[in-house]
Amino acid sequence: MSTTTDDIPEPAVARPWRPSDGEQPRVTTWPPGNRPALRVWSHGAWRYAPVRARQDWADGRVFYQVEIDLRGDTTVVTRMYEWPQPGLRAPRAPRQQRGGGSADMPRPMRRRAPGPQPAASSSAASS
Repeated sequence: MSTTTDDIPEPAVARPWRPSDGEQPRVTTWPPGNRPALRVWSHGAWRYAPVRARQDWADGRVFYQVEIDLRGDTTVVTRMYEWPQPGLRAPRAPRQQRGGGSADMPRPMRRRAPGPQPAASSSAASS
């Protein structure tokens, strides 16, 4: 049986974290020019939604806070959605993660551990 757009429910908007939910979530953000994005099913169309933040809750649930034009009228609002659900898709990962080969939702960029810096070139040191 194939899925049609009539079968796709609009995603449920999530409520914010509360202290009664347990330990505070780990929150990851990306710079504005290199954010992952979701496609959100809204009012009969897939809407592009840049991710503002990812929240990893202590109970294992994952939430994405996105900026989205829900109606296609250029009014952008912020919404938070639990991942995964049928009305959400992952079209774009941050540039450093592209070409990875995983169909899962993009994970936050990993920061490299601090370590020794590369040695300066000898021509710069002799000037």
